[in-house]
Amino acid sequence: MKTSVDHEIIVIGAGMAGIGAAIKLDEAGFSDFVVLDEADGVGGTWHWNTYPGVAVDIPSFSYQFSFEKRSDWSRVYAPGRELKDYAERCTDKYGVRDRFCLNTKVTGARFDEQAGIWQIDTATGRQITARFVIAATGVFTQPKLPAVPGIESFAGSAIHTARWDHSVQLHGKRVAVIGTGASAVQVIPTIAPEVQRLTVFQRTPIWCLPKLDVPLGRRARAALRWVPGAMLLARWASQAFVELTFVLVAHFAGTFPFLAARGEAEARKLLRSVEDPEVREKLTPRYRLGCKRPSFSNQYIPTFNRENVLLETTPIQEVMPGGVRTEDGVEHPIDVLVLATGYKVFDQGNIPPFEVRGAGGVELGEWWDANRFQAYEGVSVPGFPNWFTITGPYGFNGQSYFGLIETQMRHIVRCLDRARRDGATRVEITQAANRRYFESVLARRDNQVFFQGTCANANSYYFDKHGDVPFRPSLTLEAAWRSARFDLDDYTFAAASATEPRAAPQTAA
Repeated sequence: MKTSVDHEIIVIGAGMAGIGAAIKLDEAGFSDFVVLDEADGVGGTWHWNTYPGVAVDIPSFSYQFSFEKRSDWSRVYAPGRELKDYAERCTDKYGVRDRFCLNTKVTGARFDEQAGIWQIDTATGRQITARFVIAATGVFTQPKLPAVPGIESFAGSAIHTARWDHSVQLHGKRVAVIGTGASAVQVIPTIAPEVQRLTVFQRTPIWCLPKLDVPLGRRARAALRWVPGAMLLARWASQAFVELTFVLVAHFAGTFPFLAARGEAEARKLLRSVEDPEVREKLTPRYRLGCKRPSFSNQYIPTFNRENVLLETTPIQEVMPGGVRTEDGVEHPIDVLVLATGYKVFDQGNIPPFEVRGAGGVELGEWWDANRFQAYEGVSVPGFPNWFTITGPYGFNGQSYFGLIETQMRHIVRCLDRARRDGATRVEITQAANRRYFESVLARRDNQVFFQGTCANANSYYFDKHGDVPFRPSLTLEAAWRSARFDLDDYTFAAASATEPRAAPQTAA
């Protein structure tokens, strides 16, 4: 077992969180770090997701780093390829690409209490050690397959939206889509015009709001780039829109009930475009806006007016080699099966997607299973020293993941700075501070839409196995303010009793 330290810090994940972590660490003077990822390129979600129609679901002016605002988005809601390009550009512009070690899948992490270091295992058999670890793995990493009997027997082509196979031709084929969540809302209207027959299997309808999406032509992009304050104004307007349509609707439902009502009214206007009243009824949710992730699309709802599109709400009985049979005995012959069934979000073993053993050999997933999901400010868990998480429980409030990344890295860098000043080699959140934060977020439940009795029929991935919704019930500004001002004495900073051997810093391959 290695007792030397290969790097001061290891960042796990080369998506937007990993890129943001690398930039902020370098900016703060922490140069001895490496970023690990199993993919062969940076971008995370935007590296893996290439399905037809993939795009951001909040305005691009919010879906970017505040310190790297882009003026040349092609649309208000940018397509996925532009987010992938943005990831590449940030990695190069801020000079952190040589810290990324790709094609390196992390399979486990264990804290060595005697040496005070983390030992990271990889699929190649190589073990890498570090004093501190930042988990930037995100939550949308592991595709979730539907629990449908016989799905492995399907003889045609089966594709999950998270791992799209572009070699499969859809033109003139009989295609089925299982799921009507965020990815389905984008892929269904995109492929409907080219397939012979499209059958959409819906378990739960989704609130779909009008999408304020327009192309950003040459003049608009020039104005954003050259007119003083234009880009900042666009970002403020975008931030306010997202805050109104999710943060206030979900976390302050009791205070601002009219916001959900207003959103539902706009969604019902869109539903009135469906010509068949029976189909329109099937597409109408029976839960309040905010219970599950809403979508924004101007094409999804009208797609069900097409003659070649069928909405099927009868539960699936089984998948057969040649198609899908529903519980009413009807068989739907298909050539291609598209699984738009999302990700393992709050499933055990997903945050992160490998085993993590902290002090005393306690496994993180098992600890959460026994104690409910919780993390101080969404960053740290007691008993897991020197381990920080960007997308931990009760960290994200639903605004923009880029805001979350910057907020959490501000928190983490403050801890690392204090450790460096104090000569500390072990940083751990106290039980008391963690409990205080956990109780504070639970105390706000009564004002959240999730706990007002309207979400029973939503089948929302927001709810974990404990019945909790581990989102941070706060305004975005509050979360940012806390990251810069939380009491550092909520952590313990301890120096090692002896000097451990240290290897020379390495540069990632």
